Amino acid sequence: MFETLSGRLEGALARIRRKSRLTQRDVDEALREIRGALLEADVAVGVVDAILARVGEAAVGAMASPSLTPGQQVVKAVHEELLRVLGGETFRLRYASTPPTVIVLAGLQGVGKTTAAAKLALQQAREGRSPLLVAADLQRPGAVEQLMVLGEQAGVPVVSEGGDPVTVARRGVEAARRSGRDVVIIDTAGRLAIDEALMREVAALSSAVDPHYRLLVVDAMVGQESVRVAKAFDERLSISAVILTKLDGDARGGAALSIREVVGKPIAFASVGEKLEEFEPFYPDRMASRILGMGDVLSLIERAEATMDEEVTRRGVDKLRRGQFDLDDLLEQMRQVRRLGPLKGVLAMLPGIPRELRNQDIDDAELSRVEAIISSMTPEERRNPGIIDGSRRARIARGSGTQPQQVSALLKQFRDVSKVLRQAGLGAPSATKRRKPPRRKRR
Repeated sequence: MFETLSGRLEGALARIRRKSRLTQRDVDEALREIRGALLEADVAVGVVDAILARVGEAAVGAMASPSLTPGQQVVKAVHEELLRVLGGETFRLRYASTPPTVIVLAGLQGVGKTTAAAKLALQQAREGRSPLLVAADLQRPGAVEQLMVLGEQAGVPVVSEGGDPVTVARRGVEAARRSGRDVVIIDTAGRLAIDEALMREVAALSSAVDPHYRLLVVDAMVGQESVRVAKAFDERLSISAVILTKLDGDARGGAALSIREVVGKPIAFASVGEKLEEFEPFYPDRMASRILGMGDVLSLIERAEATMDEEVTRRGVDKLRRGQFDLDDLLEQMRQVRRLGPLKGVLAMLPGIPRELRNQDIDDAELSRVEAIISSMTPEERRNPGIIDGSRRARIARGSGTQPQQVSALLKQFRDVSKVLRQAGLGAPSATKRRKPPRRKRR
C-alpha cells in the first residue's frame, strides 16, 4: 500500500531532514521531489499544486524559525498536508434513532462492491450490530448467489425478494424492521462504465428506501479515473462517503489522496485484503503517518486484538518464562502472527523500521513451509526435538513436501534460539542434546 509514494517522499524528506539550515535551493529541490512523487502516484494535478503551495509556505517559514530544525518543520508540513487532503477527521457512521439504519452501496461493476457489502456487514456484526444484507444487484449473473455465499461466511442473513431492484430493496428494509435488524446494507447493480441506465436505477432505488448513507465503492487501483467516477455519482446521488477497495494492491495511492480534495466527500472504509476480515475504517491521520514511513501502531494493535487469541498468547508467554516453550508452542504462536496478515504489511505498520527492510520481498511461503514441517512431526517430536534422527528427519520431510536439509535447518534455528533464551533466563527445552525416545513397554 503506497509503496511507491512512500518511498519517494521518504527519500526527499530524508535529505532535507538532515539539514541544519535550509537554503532556497534546498526548498526548491525538495518541492520538485515531492511534486514528482505525487504525480507518479497519480494524484490529481490540482491537488498536487495545493499541497506544494502550502508546503512551500511552511518551508519558507522554516528557514527563519528557531523552534524546530528546518527539516523537521518541512516534514511536519508535509504530514499536515497529507492529513488535510485525506480528510482530517475519521468518518463515523451515526445510527438511526429508529432502526434500521439503511446503507446503499453503489459503484461500477468489478470494483468489489458485493464483497465490500459483506465485509461491511461482518464489521457491523463484530461491533455488536445486527446487520441484514439485501441482494439488489439483479443485473450481473451470479451476484445474488455470490452475496448469499459471502453472507453465510460472515454469519449475516441475505434477503433477495421481488422482481426488480427497487422492490427487492423495499422488501429488504421491511424484513429488517420485522426481524429487529438494526442495519441494512443494500448491494446494487453496477455497469462496466457510467451510463444513464445505471444512474436511473440506482437513483430510483435510493429514492425508494431513503437511505441514511449512500456509500460509493471505488477501485483504488484505477487512480484518477476513480475521482471521475466519484464526481459523476455524487452529482446524481449526493454520496455520503467512499469505500476504497483493493488498497492493498495499489502502490501509488493517487485515488486516496485525490477523492477527498476533489469531490469533497470523506473516505469511510478501506478494503486492505481479500479476506472478509481485511476491512477497516479509514483513518486519515494513521494513513498520513504510514505514507511518511512513521508506522501505524494503533491499527496494528487493533488488528491484533481483533484476530489474535489472548489466551493462546498468554499461554505461550507463560511457557516461555518457565522454559517449557516447544515446537508445538512455536507453531501455535506463528499461526497467531499470521492472522495479522502478510509480514510485509505488518512491518510497514511498525515505526522505526528502515525503508530498505520494509521494501524487501518477504516470503510468507517460508512460514507455510515451517508450519508444514512442524505439523508433520509427532507430538513427542515437537515436545522433544532432540529425538529426531536421520530416519525421522526423512519421514518429516516427505510428510511436509520439503527436503531433509530444510528440516535440519529449522531444528538448528530452534536450538540456537533456545540457547539464547536460556542464557537470558528464559527459553525452550534443551534441544542441543539428542534424547532417546521413551522405551515401549512389552505386552
